[in-house]
Amino acid sequence: MNSKLGVLISCLPPVETVVLSMSIIHDELQDIKNHCESQIPGSKIIACVPSMVRVDLRKTKYKQLTVCLQFPEFYPQYPLLVELKSNTLCDKFLNGLTKVCEGECKKLLGKPQVLKLLKFLKLFIDENPLSVCSEEVSLIKRALTDIDQIKLKQKTSSLFLHVAQGLYFVKAKVIIPDIYPEEQVQIEITECNYPKNFQKWFAGQTTEIARQCVQRPLKPNPKDPVFNPKPSLWPSVEFLIDEIKRYPTELCQLCKEKCFPVNPADNITEEGDEKHIEKVYCGHIFHNACLDIYMKTPPFHGGKKCPSCGKRIYHEKWKLTPKLAEDRWAHQEAKKRELGEVVEFFE
Repeated sequence: MNSKLGVLISCLPPVETVVLSMSIIHDELQDIKNHCESQIPGSKIIACVPSMVRVDLRKTKYKQLTVCLQFPEFYPQYPLLVELKSNTLCDKFLNGLTKVCEGECKKLLGKPQVLKLLKFLKLFIDENPLSVCSEEVSLIKRALTDIDQIKLKQKTSSLFLHVAQGLYFVKAKVIIPDIYPEEQVQIEITECNYPKNFQKWFAGQTTEIARQCVQRPLKPNPKDPVFNPKPSLWPSVEFLIDEIKRYPTELCQLCKEKCFPVNPADNITEEGDEKHIEKVYCGHIFHNACLDIYMKTPPFHGGKKCPSCGKRIYHEKWKLTPKLAEDRWAHQEAKKRELGEVVEFFE
């Protein structure tokens, strides 16, 4: 006998081993057909044949998974071959979960593996609601610095953020709804040492950004594509991080001096104080006195524009129309001239 052929034959498994493996697979396939959909809520068998077992697992529209399993030679002495697919869960998450599944299968060597693996996966989806936004969580982690923190709470489907810049910080709780991303995330500022007007800005704008991700515009442009909800976690948290990081070092757009003191305790809370920090709608900041002079000084045509970005300035304290502002300025200038004439008369 050819020596190479002899070596090849000696490596082949005994016929009995192959027959036993096929018998085990046959029994397991029957068990899957009988019990999978009844024992695993949200499961649906797509294929259940010796060449492949394919099952869909679904919790919500966006938390669904297709599990493709193949029986290796010498099964169940070797682990199942696992492939996970999803139109809603990101590839990085699926790759990590696949490795976890391979580890679970190795724990079951010598035993039926399919049903136990499917139950494990369904439980994993149920107990890890943040899986639907894992890619966004990765983006948030990359945006944070060494002094920041993020904690994930799978049981409550929430994130806890601690974002800081210098001595300033914001702590926020982000809740991911069960039907995310069709429903917007809820962001709550739990602790913050920024002035109150900035706390309101952080909370209000993050909520508005999240809302715009899931609600169609009230007056949509007919030329716009059909509106579909999109994930709101990253856009809203990205805005929050950017705002927290920028303000402690930002300058007044008029006098070009820093607005925020190094120590948050030194912030001026009296709104009428000339150094009180005012934030306009575009997001830029000014000293109260600087902005007051700017808003009351011409030109007024078309409304006062932010000297930094060119957007029109909107603020609760300065609501005058351009015409009324110009009329008042003209009136004040006329008074100054009259007063000057009186002074000259007595001189």
